[in-house]
Amino acid sequence: MDIIFQKVEHVYNANSPFARRALYDVDIMIESGSYVAVVGHTGSGKSTLLQHLNGLLQPTSGTVTVGNQTITNKKRQRDLKPLRKQVGIVFQFPEHQLFEETVEKDICFGPMNFGVPEEKAKRKARELIKLVGLPEDVLSKSPFDLSGGQMRRVAIAGVLAMEPDVIVLDEPTAGLDPRGRKEIMEMFYRLHREKQMTTVLVTHSMEDAAAYADYMIVMHKGTVWKTGTPQQIFQDSDSLEEIGLNVPETVRLKKELEKKLGITLPSPCLTIEETVDAIQKLFSKVNTHDE
Repeated sequence: MDIIFQKVEHVYNANSPFARRALYDVDIMIESGSYVAVVGHTGSGKSTLLQHLNGLLQPTSGTVTVGNQTITNKKRQRDLKPLRKQVGIVFQFPEHQLFEETVEKDICFGPMNFGVPEEKAKRKARELIKLVGLPEDVLSKSPFDLSGGQMRRVAIAGVLAMEPDVIVLDEPTAGLDPRGRKEIMEMFYRLHREKQMTTVLVTHSMEDAAAYADYMIVMHKGTVWKTGTPQQIFQDSDSLEEIGLNVPETVRLKKELEKKLGITLPSPCLTIEETVDAIQKLFSKVNTHDE
C-alpha cells in the first residue's frame, strides 16, 4: 500500500508559548513494496516524520494517507488501531519494550491483543523466532536472561508477529557492533524481499542507505531537502556535505581516486563490492593498454 504525505506540518505544543515546528511542507510518496531510507542529521525532522506513519503523531495540518486510511488532525485515536497493525515500527533499542515473563508471551502479546487465538499466536511465535535467527528453545526463557542482541531480535519478532504491510526501522542497529549491524540489516533486507513488505529505514548510516534502499528521502531543517535513488542522491556529495551529512566511504574513495589519477570511474560506487569491481575494471583496461 502506498504512503502519501501532502503538505504535512507538525508543530509540537501548538498554540502555546512552547510551540516548535518540527515539520513543514512535507510532500512525499512511498510506493508499496519499496525500500526507502530517510536520512538527515539530528533535528532534521526524520523521527517526527516516522511517527506519522502509524498515527503516533497526527499532522497539525495536511494529510498522511496510508493505503485506504487518511490521517488528519481531526482523526480520533481509537480509529487508528487498525493502522497500527498494518504499520509496525521498530524503535531504537526495541529491547527496552520487552516486558513479559517469557519470550513466547512477549511475541504473542500483540497478535492476541488484536484478537488472534492463543494457539495461532504461539505457532506464529515459533515461526518468527527462527526467522530472526534464534533457536526455538529461547521461547520458554525470560527475555531478560538473553544477550542484548538476542533481546533485540525478540523485540523485532514481536513487531513482525502483527504481520504488518509496512515496517519502519528507526536506527535499528544502534549500539550494535559491526558484525551485529550487518546481521540485523541483512535480516531486514531478506524479510523485505521474501515478504514484499514496504520498508522505511530511518538512519544516520549513509552506508546502510546506499547498500539497501531503492529510494532516499533527505530531511533538512524540518522539510524534504531532496529525494531520489541512492545513485542520484550521492552523485552530488558536495551538497550533502554542505548540509552536514556524510557520504559513504566508498563514494569518498571514488572521488579521491578520480582526483589523484585524473580519471572517471563508472558511477555509482555505493558499496565496497561496486568499488572493487570498478577498480578491477580500471586496472584491467590499463594492463590491456600496456600490452
